[in-house]
Amino acid sequence: MATPNPEKAFPVSWDQFHRDARALAWRISGAGPFRAIVCITRGGLVPAAIVTRELGIRMIETVCIASYHDYQSQGQLKVIKEVAPHLLTEGGEGILVVDDLVDTGKTAQVVRDMLPKSHIATVYAKPQGRPMVDTFVTEVSQDTWIYFPWDMGYTFQPPIRDAG
Repeated sequence: MATPNPEKAFPVSWDQFHRDARALAWRISGAGPFRAIVCITRGGLVPAAIVTRELGIRMIETVCIASYHDYQSQGQLKVIKEVAPHLLTEGGEGILVVDDLVDTGKTAQVVRDMLPKSHIATVYAKPQGRPMVDTFVTEVSQDTWIYFPWDMGYTFQPPIRDAG
């Protein structure tokens, strides 16, 4: 993960994220049929909920991968919970993997190794990780820090003219 750069901040509201997740569902709607969705936790939980609703998919699974970091640097990845064995058949064919963001591509690579024939989709993609996903909605630069709505609270923002 990149170090937060306040000059390249990309704050995403709940409304914007919902629109982007629906756009992701629309983009992948013709790529199925999918027998299940596997969301990469924790970031993939919210977009997966939206995508499952939009595509009518009822089988939802998680793969839990921890990256021990301080929200500034990505550490070593550890699989905390693997995908259910019955979904690993046929190399993951017919499985849609959903996450909020692909950054370096390391997490996506771990999942791709588990489910090589799956379709990996993310709402946002950075250039370094983009080759690891099949579908995404918005690309941002590698040094942009995305502030997701579940990471933020409501606070007053001074007008740009007053910021310095």
